[in-house]
Amino acid sequence: MAVRVLAIGDIVGTAGRRAVRQILPGVVREYSVEFVLANGENASGGTGLAPKEANELLDLGAHVLTGGNHTFRYRELYAELDSNPRLVRPANYPPGVPGKGVVCFPDEINPQIAVINLIGRTYMNAVDCPFRMADEILSHLDSRVRIILVDFHAEATSEKVAMGWHLNGRVTAVVGTHTHVQTADERILDGGTAYITDLGMCGPIDSVLGVDTDPVLQRFRTQLPIRLTAADGRSVFSGLLIDCNDDGTARSVTRISRVTDS
Repeated sequence: MAVRVLAIGDIVGTAGRRAVRQILPGVVREYSVEFVLANGENASGGTGLAPKEANELLDLGAHVLTGGNHTFRYRELYAELDSNPRLVRPANYPPGVPGKGVVCFPDEINPQIAVINLIGRTYMNAVDCPFRMADEILSHLDSRVRIILVDFHAEATSEKVAMGWHLNGRVTAVVGTHTHVQTADERILDGGTAYITDLGMCGPIDSVLGVDTDPVLQRFRTQLPIRLTAADGRSVFSGLLIDCNDDGTARSVTRISRVTDS
């Protein structure tokens, strides 16, 4: 079951969703993409994901939406996390939180692709160990799954690189999210696992990580708790194409970075 996957980075606010609307269909056609994985945790107002924007992104072509440290900002999403099989949140949050940390596509009856979402601990809020959680999930994963994609939402590059090596040869791809800056270290590890430290973002390029520049500069200069707002305008669309072999290894990776006209 050779599959071409497109993983796209954190979608930030209105501008990020507009970039997905303008660019995703063309990329899917150009590269014959069969599965789209997108991180949606900043799609609503620049922080968090509400049901309306989640459904919008799914309608635009994302097959599965992953989360991160802002997943639980909107309480109205909690029921969706429990019921919608195309939404996944970091698996290593404590037991009892809404949602699930791994989903199968197209469904549990025919589980061809598994998406695992994990969150880092370095410079992040305290959560369970992502490395041990990854091991636990893999030990119980349906044997019919052939493609395993891991979105590791983490701050520290060292933690992301470590996760890549930890899962090398056991999953198809480990893609980093959270920092909103696309890295140039895409590669296939010696065990056949595709890796990139950060996919980048789909969001306003004339900004600081998707946020209006002036408030950010004021906060850095003054250290005051100035409110930050999502920027608008022309946006970057960032992600990674992954060609997957029938045995679940990765064959090739190609970085994608395009900018909208407005």
